[in-house]
Amino acid sequence: MAGSAQTLSSPGFPGLSFPGVGAGLVLLRDEKILLLKRRKAPEAGHWNIPGGKVDHMETAALAAARETEEETGLSIGSVEFLCLSEKIIPEDRQHWISLMYRATAFHGEARMVEPDKFFEIGWFGADQLPAPLSRFAADAIAALQVRGLFGA
Repeated sequence: MAGSAQTLSSPGFPGLSFPGVGAGLVLLRDEKILLLKRRKAPEAGHWNIPGGKVDHMETAALAAARETEEETGLSIGSVEFLCLSEKIIPEDRQHWISLMYRATAFHGEARMVEPDKFFEIGWFGADQLPAPLSRFAADAIAALQVRGLFGA
């Protein structure tokens, strides 16, 4: 209609109605990786790296840093690309494509900032990883190990 404002309707929910785009961030300190135990789907009850949905007009690297700061209280400096992970999680009826990064600079002490989203937070060595790991955390850890950055 000429002269009227166009509105865009939402096509649904990322990850549920169409593949969602996520970003995760690996943090390593003293040969340990930071993991959070999820309360909500996808993969509720699993240990995952910090991260979340990429917002419209936000780069995945910035989303990974932002989500990590929101979830852990850490200040994130620079990040570098680690790997890509695509998961279809039938039990949660979710489909996510996640770009994962590794923090090369960060400071502060990780703490539970979002208890509505997570049960626990902790640092784990390669020989003491908690179970179950999320599919995304498992992919990130495998990428670290291939590069000799974790558990070598």
